[in-house]
Amino acid sequence: EVQLVESGGGLVQPGGSLRLSCAVSGFTFSGYSMTWVRQAPGKGLEWVSAASPTGSPSYTDSVKGRFTISRDNDKNTLYLQMNNLKPEDTAVYYCASKFLGFWGQGTQVTVSS
Repeated sequence: EVQLVESGGGLVQPGGSLRLSCAVSGFTFSGYSMTWVRQAPGKGLEWVSAASPTGSPSYTDSVKGRFTISRDNDKNTLYLQMNNLKPEDTAVYYCASKFLGFWGQGTQVTVSS
């Protein structure tokens, strides 16, 4: 059974930090690029960041310099370190293997004072 379980979301003040984790099981994690996608209230899905199987990162422009994606292939876990958070980062964050079509259930991130 494939599982992608996100954790680490929560309520944080503007300028704060959060670290999201995505624990993966049921497929060969190390063989696939992994992606973080978010959905803000009332909006569509937005691609945020991706990491190649070896960890090479890519980011959407709005998070460059603030977010860092990483992965631990030994632990089958994907991470997203989010610094200097802004209210516009408020969303449900999902990890996914877009190639395989597997998605987690999402974790809520709320940035508010």
